[in-house]
Amino acid sequence: MKKHILPAIKLTVLSLVLLCVIYPAIVWAMAQFTKGSGKGQTIELNGKKYYSNVGQKFTEDKYFWSRPSAVDYNAAGSGASNKAASNKEYLQQVQARIDTFLVHNPEAKKSEIPVDLITASGSGLDPNISIQGAKIQVKRIAKIRGISEEKLLELIKQNTESSLWGLFGPEKINVLKLNLALDNVK
Repeated sequence: MKKHILPAIKLTVLSLVLLCVIYPAIVWAMAQFTKGSGKGQTIELNGKKYYSNVGQKFTEDKYFWSRPSAVDYNAAGSGASNKAASNKEYLQQVQARIDTFLVHNPEAKKSEIPVDLITASGSGLDPNISIQGAKIQVKRIAKIRGISEEKLLELIKQNTESSLWGLFGPEKINVLKLNLALDNVK
């Protein structure tokens, strides 16, 4: 038994140094080369700081709505509901989201609602919606704000982010950036 203790202690110390010192230092160093230097992607406007890479809650009719969040947009507790698509409680939740959306967007049809507007993402913090998710909300926002639909569609086009290298993932729109731009439309 004594011949196993010393190697086990050495392996434990090596693992601690590797996983608690070296690996975090490498991740920290790599983060310094990213936008925001590892502190998140922020936008400062009128003295207020927003994190553009974390989903924000927008539910007022004058704004484009965000993707629903299973964690109520709490970045400290990222996560999904983990309920199966056949779970009755989950299906009731999705139906309630559909009903709410249709009440606020009476021109829309149930079949036209993009899935990203009624289901939460895996992290519950997705800051983006699909192009279709933004376009289906245009009539509501145009009516409330008194802005032409064409102007709103142009705003959507200006705020559309392409897929990574034009290959990976769909085009998307950051809801925070879109709504901040929307507030500047005259």
